[in-house]
Amino acid sequence: MNYKDFIRSIPDFPVEGILFRDITPLLNNSEFYLKAVNDMLKPYLTKGIDAVAAIESRGYLFGAPIAQILEVPLIIIRKPGKLPFQTFKVDHQLEYGESSLEIHTDSLSSDDNVLLIDDLLATGGTLAAATKLIEKAGGQVSGISVLIELQELEGRKSLSNYEINSIITY
Repeated sequence: MNYKDFIRSIPDFPVEGILFRDITPLLNNSEFYLKAVNDMLKPYLTKGIDAVAAIESRGYLFGAPIAQILEVPLIIIRKPGKLPFQTFKVDHQLEYGESSLEIHTDSLSSDDNVLLIDDLLATGGTLAAATKLIEKAGGQVSGISVLIELQELEGRKSLSNYEINSIITY
């Protein structure tokens, strides 16, 4: 068995023309979920990571256990209006629209080495916005780790200044 055996493809979700990669079967298999967390973390074990930043909402599913394993803070990056304190905000393009992300202004210390986590790299817009937020908050992105990368959308191009680890590619 491999990771792709635990990913469902759902056509026309959330909008027509999008092939959604559903990670629910992976999350329902504790062995492969833990394996995915460890594989996402492995390249960064010796990088001196000071914090893990995870993007709402599926990024949290991988970011939280990675932060726990590393014994570092979990920094959450959310959609606008969801964080209760002062925030930095960045607008970005999605594969099928526009959105914004926010981070608390006091979430990082100057020069913190941050591992950025999300479930998916598609066009790179969301992750690029998250890197800008981390840098606005004073951190340095030491790496990006995702569960799935959609290579045909060439998201790596907009993130060429960062080390990227993906464990499943389509």
